[in-house]
Amino acid sequence: MNHSARLLLAVFAVGGAAALVVAIPSKPVYRVDVAGMDRAVLPGNDFFAYANGGWLKKTEIPPDRSAYGAFTVIDEEVNRRVRDLIQAAAKTPGASASTALAGVYYEAYMDEASIERRGLEPVKLELGRIDKINDRKALARFLGGQLRADVDALNATRFHTDRLFGLWAAPEFSQPERYAAYLFQGGLGMPDRDYYRNTDDKSKDLQSRYRAHVAAVLTLAKVSDAEGRAARIYDLEKKIADVHVSRTDSVDVHKADNPWKPSEFAARAPGLDWTTYFQAAGLATQPVIIVWHPSGVAGISALVASEPLETWRDYLAFRTLDRASALLPKAFAEENFRFYGTALTGAPKQRDRWKLAVAATSAAVGDAVGELYVARYFPESAKAEAKEMVRNIVAAFGRRIDALDWMAPSTKAKARAKLETLYVGIGYPEKWRSYAGLELVKDDPLGNAERSELFDYRASLAKLGKPVDKTEWCMTPQTVNAVNLPLQNALNFPAAILNPPFYDAAGDPVRNYGAIGTVIGHEISHSFDDQGSQFDAEGRLSNWWTPEDLAHFKEASKRLVAQYDAYEPLPGLHINGQLTLSENIADVAGISASFDGYRASGVGKNPAVVDGFNADQRFFIGFGQAWRSKMRPEALRARIITDGHSPGQYRADTVRNVDAWYAAFDVKPGQTLYLEPSARVRVW
Repeated sequence: MNHSARLLLAVFAVGGAAALVVAIPSKPVYRVDVAGMDRAVLPGNDFFAYANGGWLKKTEIPPDRSAYGAFTVIDEEVNRRVRDLIQAAAKTPGASASTALAGVYYEAYMDEASIERRGLEPVKLELGRIDKINDRKALARFLGGQLRADVDALNATRFHTDRLFGLWAAPEFSQPERYAAYLFQGGLGMPDRDYYRNTDDKSKDLQSRYRAHVAAVLTLAKVSDAEGRAARIYDLEKKIADVHVSRTDSVDVHKADNPWKPSEFAARAPGLDWTTYFQAAGLATQPVIIVWHPSGVAGISALVASEPLETWRDYLAFRTLDRASALLPKAFAEENFRFYGTALTGAPKQRDRWKLAVAATSAAVGDAVGELYVARYFPESAKAEAKEMVRNIVAAFGRRIDALDWMAPSTKAKARAKLETLYVGIGYPEKWRSYAGLELVKDDPLGNAERSELFDYRASLAKLGKPVDKTEWCMTPQTVNAVNLPLQNALNFPAAILNPPFYDAAGDPVRNYGAIGTVIGHEISHSFDDQGSQFDAEGRLSNWWTPEDLAHFKEASKRLVAQYDAYEPLPGLHINGQLTLSENIADVAGISASFDGYRASGVGKNPAVVDGFNADQRFFIGFGQAWRSKMRPEALRARIITDGHSPGQYRADTVRNVDAWYAAFDVKPGQTLYLEPSARVRVW
């Protein structure tokens, strides 16, 4: 999108009733990006191209990016801000302890000369421990000591960990008032089991390049018979992939609700010495551990017993080296990027070192960085304005619930209870996290990363069995994203996403509702999508639907699955409508709730034409431009296989399910996106 500019008005309306033309104050504001549109395209044929065609034609993806779009615009600016804040704070006398930690972590990460001088010294101790694994008990002890809280907490179904298993500390399915331990399948170097299992030419090429990558890393580490070891490591990972649960099955929370006592693991998942594993992992005293992927965990456990110890030692040595690559000599970092950056996502150039350092520092001491960011870039006025928009959209969603003609009063009451108890965090958490006890030193970047991960893991262990804090955040303020946490019945809207092009307090308020408003509506709607709707107002996994209402909801969901299954972003590769269902439901419901909220607010009472578009048109164009993006084919492929979100083009075209969009742009039968009213999916 274009940056803020001075507004001049033109008298031109595309469809809809005649509207009042008014002047907008001459000051920097963010508005509909008219130059970024392609008005030669009919909105009803391709709304994404209509809203973004000009931008698509003139925008090149930066060489260090696999994709570029609205989120990236904010991310780049936030990264620059965070870098400057960290560097300035690190040089400020009397900085707080947490601020000092951020400075130490960043500067150590940036000290490439020191990293080069130290060579492989930082990993020698770990490699030595691996080399001493001489029996299955020792293997179990090492694996248990490696367990970390490295599952994606933003969405537990988007798991990925290269360690054998991953831990997530979260409210318990049946008792959401307390934290429980969730165990996830892991162990893969590539993003998903399908990367190992698919047999098309592209997949075969990636499999070959991954084997070459494994061999290259071992060669750099001067490991003998690198090719032979790489072949055995790949074969082990292929066997792990073969027992993994699919992404589609992973989003079924009922299949994930498997509370096992630690003493039951030996019978339910034989192979691994679970007693030793849990002792090393600090989980031996837990009353239950919820196994998200029971067949995956059982299959991996069996491999621990059946595969040769030598192969496990090679696998663990490679995983140690590969995980540490960014903080090892440059040759390792470059090799890591050749596969994970170029082969997997298509990016031809590694990101600047400072950008990697900012991301790593935010991951390690995110709240420390967040405090700096909020103090400089998120005033209380911004929080108050965002809260007002949230209130309007929550109220609109409530009215939509009340107006549903297919939902029974008892189900409506339960839905209203969820909405009324929803916690909405805006900008930053109510309590900043303490990093007391975390040791970071200026000349040990890899040690800093490892100690930070261990610190996070121990913090997760400390929560288990304790009362849940509904206001706890899983995002940092400088994260350009937003999240719904069904087990907490809570939302997080970090300060960073409340920036142009999503939101500008001085900009066109209608466009704000179309952009950030639909994001807000989207996250609210996640409480009522195919997954969120299975949790009650307290966050308990519970069916609060009448059988008839649930059947209606599932039928509407099936129609949305079919709609998205038909999209084919790459030849022969369709969107997985079931995998993306939650996000697609939230998009449809979120647009509708935000549109209603805009119409009910003071903003919606002014029918002004701005830049030739009436208010309803600007709302929808704002939505379409919020999802503008370009992706390299490799990144698009990865997105389709592994991500629950549809690509931006298809998210923008979700408007085809919203009646008001048809009226705004005079969309007619015969146009590509046109759906008969009976075929439009109205989940909420």
